Amino acid sequence: MSEIKTVKRNSMKKVLIFSLAYLPFIGGAELAVKEITDRIYNFEFDMITLRFNKQWPRFEKIGNINVYRVDGSKLFFPFFAFFKAQKLNRENSYGLIWSIMANRAGFAALFFKFFHPHVKFLLTLQEGDTLDYPKKQMGILWLFLKPLFRAIFSKADYIQAISNYLAGWAKEMGAKCPVEVVPNGVDINKFEARSTKFETKEKILITSSRLVEKNAIGDVIEALRYLPEKIKFLILGEGPLENKLKFQVSSLKLQERVEFLGFVEHKEMMKYFEKADIFIRPSRSEGLGTAFLEAMAAEVPVIATPVGGIPDFLRDGETGLFCEISNPKSIAEKVKILLDNKELREKIIFNAKKLVEENYDWNSIAEKMGEIFG
Repeated sequence: MSEIKTVKRNSMKKVLIFSLAYLPFIGGAELAVKEITDRIYNFEFDMITLRFNKQWPRFEKIGNINVYRVDGSKLFFPFFAFFKAQKLNRENSYGLIWSIMANRAGFAALFFKFFHPHVKFLLTLQEGDTLDYPKKQMGILWLFLKPLFRAIFSKADYIQAISNYLAGWAKEMGAKCPVEVVPNGVDINKFEARSTKFETKEKILITSSRLVEKNAIGDVIEALRYLPEKIKFLILGEGPLENKLKFQVSSLKLQERVEFLGFVEHKEMMKYFEKADIFIRPSRSEGLGTAFLEAMAAEVPVIATPVGGIPDFLRDGETGLFCEISNPKSIAEKVKILLDNKELREKIIFNAKKLVEENYDWNSIAEKMGEIFG
């Protein structure tokens, strides 16, 4: 496999990133920013993000990004970030601002754009929640904030969406600029050919997921009722539903078949993929789903739902299997198909890995993002 490449540009440009969260907080968007900026050379990256933990430094350099953390609540982040951006801009004169998602970071970038209309505004859409999430979050304030939220899209000079699903949303929200799909990717170097897996009686389902409603982990737990006892379920991740899910496991007397592993460092996930027979996340919404791509690269066949950006890479019966949304019996049926049909399973594993290698390598994605940065 090829080593990490750097993307070089003739002219130096300073980029200011607005991101509500960043490392050590880990999610698909945060990992994407790290993977992209680590591969781009001759751009200077600064970032303004929220200081969620008082133990975190107000400034540190992470990879190629100078990270500035501001104190305060999520509610007021757009204002604190904007004021910080004004100060940094006087020192650095940015040629590009880059908002990671159309959330509070998007509002901060919009405020900056109002005051600096000549500075190029790049909006990246990484949203994984349902698209009515902003409306739900804002409640009655949505009546007043809707025009301002739509302005995040209409004032952007370029929009990069990680899936066709999110690209369509950008257009619905009034985007006037070019909208391009550039997905998240996978570090192919981390997923070499899988070591031989011993044929054992025990079969392992695995998921890597925040324990939230949209990821429907409870549906997989429920599906175990319709599957043989030899099938176990490993859950990598944490979240607000953890206690509720553990109670569900206890109520169904599945303690011997479900293991909650909690937070697992991204670099440690491969050893769990090595143990797995099937990766499954029956999402109710999904911007793209980098965890699916990583499972495919690791030669673990995937079961997913046809929602959001998942159909961009998962073709039923070719690169994975679709189950029905909110239907544990459908999940169980698909698990049985993959475990019982060796020929289909091997075809899916081969096709899925080939797809990821050809279309979702971070090196080529970073090169494309370098072109967008200009």
